[in-house]
Amino acid sequence: MKRNYPLVPFARYADDGLLHCRTEGESVYLRKVIGERLRSCGLELHPEKTKIVYCRDANRRGRYPNTQFDFLGYTFRGRLAKSRHGRYFNSFSPAISNASAKRVRQQMRSWTLSRWTNANLQDIAEKVNASLRGWWNFYGAFYPSVFKRVLAHLNTILVKWVVRKYRRFKGSRQKAAKWLRGIAEREPSILFHWQLGIKPAVEQ
Repeated sequence: MKRNYPLVPFARYADDGLLHCRTEGESVYLRKVIGERLRSCGLELHPEKTKIVYCRDANRRGRYPNTQFDFLGYTFRGRLAKSRHGRYFNSFSPAISNASAKRVRQQMRSWTLSRWTNANLQDIAEKVNASLRGWWNFYGAFYPSVFKRVLAHLNTILVKWVVRKYRRFKGSRQKAAKWLRGIAEREPSILFHWQLGIKPAVEQ
């Protein structure tokens, strides 16, 4: 790419790559020549993952079969954004992908925190805060509101923990959530996601 097509921006990580083409014709041509180059090395483009995507946004309003793609744990697609002047428009932007969000929630469940009835919140914080901070540093870099909804799943797990730990909350997740919300308001520094404002939801 650098030698033969220096005007075409591209990004690569391991065996995944992106090319930023200006036209569909340029995309079709580059897919062809890259495929030929890989075959000369005994390799091939993945037949399903290799595709041409139209980056549809406020300035590109055409129609195309593919208008989004996943790369490095993010899904890039058109999303609602707000301009400096307060106007909303469609921006082609990244946010955590569904697959990555699923893996994060699975990791949270694998901690089995709801069974830590002998632990306190400080014990739980020591277990989870490093992971929460690492995830946030990566997935919170773009469109953080989407990832905040993923991290909110931890509050659901913590409410289950409260119900199991304290007999007075048995059978009442709403009361447990209200009690946990009170702690999050008073001491948000305990858990990293509380510091981000992701606190237990309480029904009004």
